[in-house]
Amino acid sequence: MNHCICRFLVAATIAVVSFGCGERKVPTIVKTQKPEPKKTEMRPQEVFVGGRSTAVGLSGGIHTPLANPWSDLVLTSSRAIRYYNMKWIPAGTFWMGASQDEPFPHSRPVHKVELDGFWIDQFEVTNAEFARFVEATGYKTVAERAPDPKQYPNADKSLLVPFSFVFAPHKPGREVPNQPWFRVVEGASWRHPEGPGSDLSGRMNHPVVHICWYDAVAYCKWAGKRLPTEAEWEYAARGGLNRKRYCWGNDLMPDGKWQANIWQGKFPDENLKADGYERTAPVGTFPPNGYGLYDMSGNVWEWTADWFHPNYFLVSPVRNPQGPKKSYDPNEPGVPKRVQKGGSFLCSDNYCINYMVAGRHPGAPDSAASHIGFRCVISAPRD
Repeated sequence: MNHCICRFLVAATIAVVSFGCGERKVPTIVKTQKPEPKKTEMRPQEVFVGGRSTAVGLSGGIHTPLANPWSDLVLTSSRAIRYYNMKWIPAGTFWMGASQDEPFPHSRPVHKVELDGFWIDQFEVTNAEFARFVEATGYKTVAERAPDPKQYPNADKSLLVPFSFVFAPHKPGREVPNQPWFRVVEGASWRHPEGPGSDLSGRMNHPVVHICWYDAVAYCKWAGKRLPTEAEWEYAARGGLNRKRYCWGNDLMPDGKWQANIWQGKFPDENLKADGYERTAPVGTFPPNGYGLYDMSGNVWEWTADWFHPNYFLVSPVRNPQGPKKSYDPNEPGVPKRVQKGGSFLCSDNYCINYMVAGRHPGAPDSAASHIGFRCVISAPRD
């Protein structure tokens, strides 16, 4: 398969037995890591690779950063609006990463991290909030833009249309290679989550989806905020708990109650909807963690500021880590990736278990789909 980055993610499923796919030269940030003891059964993980081009048959694309005509957006919101529905996370120390009994080899080792205090959105950014941003700026998300013909001079012009990826198993349409439960849907975007004919009726308080990293950064800049670092995100998600599997502790269902919007049943064919939701849920539906934050597990994947590197935790600094200087994804070394956290409504115990707090996931920054959103932070003193 010819992988070349363009606009959006291509989904592929691989077995997480070893993430060293082939003998490839790794950037100098990598230090040799001893093989991990086989203490747990490695489960299939959701891994998105490539960009828009592979899914729709574009090839030979020119690998260039995505041009963003909205890069000069200016802050228009007041301080009161900026801090509305945000929680203060005090400076502190925590243990970051996955233990040996958690199936996340790219989240090891567990290591000590010290962070300054920061503000973080209590909820994922909603459709209503994103709509205000679009109304104020005229911004168009990447999913609403057609691929640039200059990047694909030899492409079939009929393929150069706005589209995104929608979870739609067993429905007609163009399947995404190696992950047939996603469809390439022309006209799918944050306004039309399932494609033409769908809208946001009754979903204004749901998390906005079909958001790529560039879209999230543009919103943050307008709002006077930024994306969290991976360390900030995980520190906030743990809610003051030490080395627990979930944002709320070690029990997936305390008192027999679901704590997050995730998949129940055998993915992707059986959705029991035991938590009450088939797709996204209104933000704040499930209980908050110890810091008063909602949906840090499940609902939608959330972008962070950091580049992804599978071995970064071996060399990460203790104080205020900012992520590696360069990205490396062993499944697709030539495509830069950012870290996503938290999992989504598609994560299940038999497929993607990244709703566990230590889970981390590489996503091409120009990639978007019907289960990807974000939240923001502000690095500012409490007063």
